[in-house]
Amino acid sequence: MAEEWLIEFSKGIGRLFLNPLLYWSVLLILFAGYRRIKRERLDFGIKVFDIFSEWKNTWLVSLIAGLLISIITIISGIVLSPETIILLAAVTIVLSITLRFSLLSPSYTIGLTFLLLLFLPYVMDNQSIFNENLFTESNYTALALLLGIFIIFESVLIARVNRNETFPAIALSDRGVWVGQHRIKKLSLVPFFVLMPDGLITSFAPWWPYFPIGETSYCLALVPFLFGFDYLAKGHFTLQATKKIAKFNVLLGIGIVLIAAGSIFIPYLSIAAIVLAILGKEYLNYKYRVGDRLRRPFFRPQEIGLKIVGVIPGTPAARLDVFVGETIAKVNGRKVSSESQFYEALQGSGAFFKLEVLDDYNEVRFVQGAFYEGDHYELGFLFPSAPYRQKKARKFGT
Repeated sequence: MAEEWLIEFSKGIGRLFLNPLLYWSVLLILFAGYRRIKRERLDFGIKVFDIFSEWKNTWLVSLIAGLLISIITIISGIVLSPETIILLAAVTIVLSITLRFSLLSPSYTIGLTFLLLLFLPYVMDNQSIFNENLFTESNYTALALLLGIFIIFESVLIARVNRNETFPAIALSDRGVWVGQHRIKKLSLVPFFVLMPDGLITSFAPWWPYFPIGETSYCLALVPFLFGFDYLAKGHFTLQATKKIAKFNVLLGIGIVLIAAGSIFIPYLSIAAIVLAILGKEYLNYKYRVGDRLRRPFFRPQEIGLKIVGVIPGTPAARLDVFVGETIAKVNGRKVSSESQFYEALQGSGAFFKLEVLDDYNEVRFVQGAFYEGDHYELGFLFPSAPYRQKKARKFGT
């Protein structure tokens, strides 16, 4: 028994490299990173984050999630057909072509795959090109359960986004003032093991596998599951946004898991779980967008101080104990309320400088730092002001 499992584990890992989604994920992050960097250069005149930043700080939690999900799928005996795995990869690739990470929520990728599997058998009956039995073996309850689990994991990833990891940009407010905004955006690849029909593994208990699809022997496949999220925070502070979104999202995931578990006894509840996932995600996105739009821009110019829109990694600013969303009130004892005042006060400081910073609760603290050889004179702070593209156009009179 142990030998068969080891053989299938080895083969299962090999099957990961046969899935086109693995290679598409690398291309997707490169395309998305390139487009973001292009926007950063237009807004700030500099690359803020590197090309793989949407993927950074997700690997550890993704591997842990993949391990936990693998334990759940193997112990419960969740079996998925190869056709289901291929269709899920195809749906994910199609939805990601627009580079909109919001479409890569499990609500849409697994939800759409589920709906296609529901109707494809009827389509296959009315054609003669492909085998009409291609999509007849589908595990709807298992898909609904996986959907709920992945939405819960999505909530964890959203809640873990650091305030200095979100992606800043410059936009015009409704009043025609240039303000800052942030994209809470991540892409994650979760590899997890799942059972497929026809292999060396046989049942080791009367109840296993609990979610079969008609075979008596099984193999393992390491499946890459790609998902992402993308929320614009203009009226919200990023920490407020992630807390609000994660809270609603985890409740949605728990509800889906409970309904999907009920579909073990009442099969049609799996459809209810999918509908809840799609409509619930749409409601969350709509409610958040409306709420964000009705708020005053958080990163707006102020009469006193400069709100920090971004901190560029690898710069002197990144070495300081200063965070996105805080306000720089004074530089070397001089009050500042514009970029020009900030840099004038900074240039007269010599090798050392001192900042007076207002935190999230408007409490004052002092931060000191030093310039080192090779450091940029602007420190690496980004503020709400006219974008670089407009400043450049004015400079050259175009």
